[in-house]
Amino acid sequence: MTRVKRGVTARARHKKIIKMAKGYRGRSGSCFRIALQRVEKALQYMYRDRRCKKRDFRALWIQRINAAVRHHGIVYSDFMHGLSLLQKEAGEVLNRKILSDMAVHSPETLSALIERVKAVIPGHRCVKGWTEL
Repeated sequence: MTRVKRGVTARARHKKIIKMAKGYRGRSGSCFRIALQRVEKALQYMYRDRRCKKRDFRALWIQRINAAVRHHGIVYSDFMHGLSLLQKEAGEVLNRKILSDMAVHSPETLSALIERVKAVIPGHRCVKGWTEL
């Protein structure tokens, strides 16, 4: 069996890691051993934060909807309950992302939807200190 020298593959592997570490501070971007540690940690953060991003956006959408709905004197949970009842009747689907987008870009459409929801659930809890517009 012939001897295999690993110079070419090792060099390619090192270049790949150094390329991934481009822009890092100090020796983290140029020294292979340090760059390897930094790149591995960066990949771990990427993996974790791809999952956290979904949670963060859902929380943001809920906060936006809650603020818009409370502005009309109704609680978020009552609004979502009434919306689910409306959607069962009509067969339309409005998720939190769409509702949040409506709250930001077309609040008049959302206010019309809120009025429809209020009609469905007459015994909704009113928000203290807020007046209806």
